[in-house]
Amino acid sequence: MGGRDLVRGIEDRVFDFFVYSILLFVGLATIFPMMYVVSVSITPMSEVLKNGGYVIIPHSITFDAYKELLGNSAIPRAFSVTLFITVVGTVINMVLTVMMAYPLSRKTLPLRSFLLLVIALTMLFSGGLIPLYLVVKATGLLNTVWAMIIPGAIGAFNILIMKSFFENLPEELFESARIDGAKEWRILLQMVIPLSVPVLITVGLFSAVGHWNSFFSAIMYITDPKLHPLQVIVRTILSRAQNPIENFEVPLPTEAVQMASVIIACLPVMVVYPFVQKHFTQGMLIGSIKG
Repeated sequence: MGGRDLVRGIEDRVFDFFVYSILLFVGLATIFPMMYVVSVSITPMSEVLKNGGYVIIPHSITFDAYKELLGNSAIPRAFSVTLFITVVGTVINMVLTVMMAYPLSRKTLPLRSFLLLVIALTMLFSGGLIPLYLVVKATGLLNTVWAMIIPGAIGAFNILIMKSFFENLPEELFESARIDGAKEWRILLQMVIPLSVPVLITVGLFSAVGHWNSFFSAIMYITDPKLHPLQVIVRTILSRAQNPIENFEVPLPTEAVQMASVIIACLPVMVVYPFVQKHFTQGMLIGSIKG
């Protein structure tokens, strides 16, 4: 019996070593690209060239690349556009999603099953890019920041997550509130929303990250360079470096400038996410218990 336990203990240790080795490898593979981007962005260009373009631990540090980017009027302007899209777009997303998810979570809603089916179908089929472009054009949203907000103001996936969370709230709370004379608006604002902080943060993070990374809608609907969000400007900087023949009259961005532009575009999300990670995970788990 003791020998069998000893063998089992050795097998467990070998298994743990194997699992931890894989996790360590995956962690290093994930961290290495970010380390490279950060290192190159703060390394003098002479040192980058001396090391063949690969620097992980710089010998000297400079923030000239960031100064060059922030001194360019296009970056602060694009940052303000992206910030407006993210803040206003997320608020609109949250308001519309809550207003649609709450009624759908009530089983007494007429045509509830039909509405849920219609919403689910939108996750499988879409009208296509051309009809969407024509709708945006017909509503006069072209070349406005609203073209990057209104078409995606509500998402089926977010509705279903929030609806599932609302359904998991104790029904007794709603019944007791109605007995006390509370109307649906009061129940939603004073009971449902305070109890739904995890799922609200989850959906809000989804929406905020989506708006912050807005790129495709910008290149589809926006032709005015002054309205381009940050991701489009970063893509322009990177494409200029990758196609020097097409841009021979324009000063090419250095490797450090390219990496600094990536950091500027990613940094706000990287800073905010650790503070909402716990609520994000909790909202995802609770919101997906029931469908």
